[in-house]
Amino acid sequence: MKNKEQIESQISKLQEKYKDSGQDLSSYLDGLLYQRYLTYWDYIHLDTLLSLQVPRTYFPDEEIFIMYHQITELYFKLILHEQKQLVDDKSQNVDFFIEKTRRINSYFQALISSFSIMIKGMEREQFLQYRMALLPASGFQSAQYRMIELYATAMENLVHPSERDQFSSEDSLEELYEHIYWKRGATDVSTGEKTLTLKQFEYRYTPRFIRIAKEVKNNTIWDKFLQLPDDKKDNKKLVQSLKTLDLNANVNWPLMHFGSAHRYLAKDKKDINATGGTNWKAYLPPSFQKVVFFPNLYTKEELNDWGKEWVDHIFNPDKVAKLK
Repeated sequence: MKNKEQIESQISKLQEKYKDSGQDLSSYLDGLLYQRYLTYWDYIHLDTLLSLQVPRTYFPDEEIFIMYHQITELYFKLILHEQKQLVDDKSQNVDFFIEKTRRINSYFQALISSFSIMIKGMEREQFLQYRMALLPASGFQSAQYRMIELYATAMENLVHPSERDQFSSEDSLEELYEHIYWKRGATDVSTGEKTLTLKQFEYRYTPRFIRIAKEVKNNTIWDKFLQLPDDKKDNKKLVQSLKTLDLNANVNWPLMHFGSAHRYLAKDKKDINATGGTNWKAYLPPSFQKVVFFPNLYTKEELNDWGKEWVDHIFNPDKVAKLK
């Protein structure tokens, strides 16, 4: 009897739901009757997903390279999914803020811990050969990662550190974008000319980046934090979660790329250029870019030393050993 009453209640709710659709509930129930059972492989489009790895060469490790980058982009999408919810939220609920940053950090940490697949999971000789078939494509062209930065912090915090003190929130987003730090990473050091990698990237994504920057102006995750009442801004768990996010996105993640580039591209006499001609040795070290999403959470000394210890670990291991 109880089950019958529950079914009648559910039918009543369904009738209410569909009454404005132009079709009665009976039509929808017919559709449900004719519909195939849902399978796992159809739900996640498994066959399509597994068909998306299309190597350009016959080197087996290239497929690893492709799949890892595709996995990375899916994690970036998960991060953006959480960031957008934070940006859209108007409740100023600290628990919500903490939970979203916790999720973002968990995605970054999964990426960081998995990067050994790139560092140790491919043969260097294969990589140096199949990479020549990928030009001018480069991981530099990950638009989602640039979107993560735009959702996280104000554009003036993303200006190249050598020019950062010359700009502020008073400058137009278009002007700030022209001086954003990552453009230096795909600019020819000797001529100052943009590489084809950068030109392609800007042509494809600049309108979208500017649109996002305008949408989140004064409403980034950093702005959301600054707009909290003082008692909520002092929440230690929230502050720590934001610092962890800064560390994950702007130190640990770039340094994993740097370690990979150092393994595959560093040589005794002359370093090998990355695909697309990116200046990996000057672009990837976090201590050179000093990108910090939430700068007011740190002391001046902490900002000056941002990411420095890890770069010393790579280039000056004796110095690090002495300090310890």
